[in-house]
Order: sequence, then structure tokens, then C-alpha cells
Amino acid sequence: MLTSHGDSSLVVDRLCDQATGRSTAVACFYFDFAAQKEQSAASMLGSLLKQIVNGMERVPEEVWRAWREQKKTIGGRRLQLADAVKILQLVTSSQHTFICIDALDECTGAQRGRLLDSLGDILANSPGTRIFVTGRPHILAETERRLVGRVISVSIGPTRDDIITYLRTRLRDDETPEAMDESLEEAILEKIPDNISEMCVTAICRESRPTLSANEYV
Repeated sequence: MLTSHGDSSLVVDRLCDQATGRSTAVACFYFDFAAQKEQSAASMLGSLLKQIVNGMERVPEEVWRAWREQKKTIGGRRLQLADAVKILQLVTSSQHTFICIDALDECTGAQRGRLLDSLGDILANSPGTRIFVTGRPHILAETERRLVGRVISVSIGPTRDDIITYLRTRLRDDETPEAMDESLEEAILEKIPDNISEMCVTAICRESRPTLSANEYV
């Protein structure tokens, strides 16, 4: 389960370690509720594209051509969604690619729909691409509807004991212990575990089964 941005980075690190020395790309994106206005479907795909292209030994001529076309517009402009999809289809179709998207539920509804439709278009032309998504359970129905037949999901929730152990550790490391009394600590240990939401981990793939291991491609 990916319970936080820090935990999701462990998955990315594992994939990067497995991909070392192989023709495999790994790209990731974290949606932040505080930055919803800046995190559009186009900017998110643009970020993934930049990561993938930066790892390529040779940038395809089509990518350079698209970049030059953008520069020809008055003052230049941001990469458009359709252009990002087209270029991602190109670069992911020529190599095995893992895309990790953390906290998809923090993406606005309108942008999430555009993003999922775009990912479907990319998968249609990239049989070697796998997408790993985390988010709260309410996004699962939309993800399955927009990516019919490509989604396998697992819902995971932390145990109460795990949460209490984590809270005790954090409280023990508190740099201002004088601000905490026994009654406040008891309230924290009682109320927070009851309000932890379940997470949904979703693997999206072109085939009927997903994989999170680069070893599949060896």
C-alpha cells in the first residue's frame, strides 16, 4: 500500500533499481491538493514526458520537431494535451515504460477525466507500458469506466495497531514535548486511528494482468 508520497517513492526507487541497465523508463507524478490549479492533465503528462526523454540516449526527431513547432507560436506556449499524448505514444512505444501516479484523487474531476482518457490513448499504442496509480477508493469506478478492461485494483487499509505504533513513534520524537500532556496524547491515539481512510492501489495495463516488476521484460 502507498500511504504517502514518501512511501510511493519506495516503489519508484524499486522500479528504478530493477530498470538499471535495461531499456526501461520509469516516470512518476504526485498530485498535490494545494497545487490543483497548476496540475492539469497537460502539465502532468508534460512532466512525465520530460522525465522519459531526459533518460533517453537519443531523442527521436519527432520530439525535436514538436518542440520546434511550439517555439514558432507567438511567445511560445505550453505543451498542449493532444501534443503531449502524441509524443508520449511515440516515446513509450519504443521502450518498456512504468508510469507511477500518486494521489490521483487529489486531481480535480475535470482534469482527472482528461488524464485517464489520455492514458487510455497512450496505452492503446504502447503495449510495453504499465501504469501504477494510488488514490482513495472513490476514483476506482471512474478509472474502470474510462479504462475498460485494463484495470486491476487492490484496496488496502492500515491496521489500528500499525497507526498507533506510528503515532507513538512520532510523539516520542516530538521536538516540543512540553506542549503535550497525557490527556492530549490519549486523545490523539484514540481519534486519529478512527479517521484514517482506506487507500486504493490500482495497476493499469494493456493486458489482463499487471506487473510491477521490470523483470517481466528481461
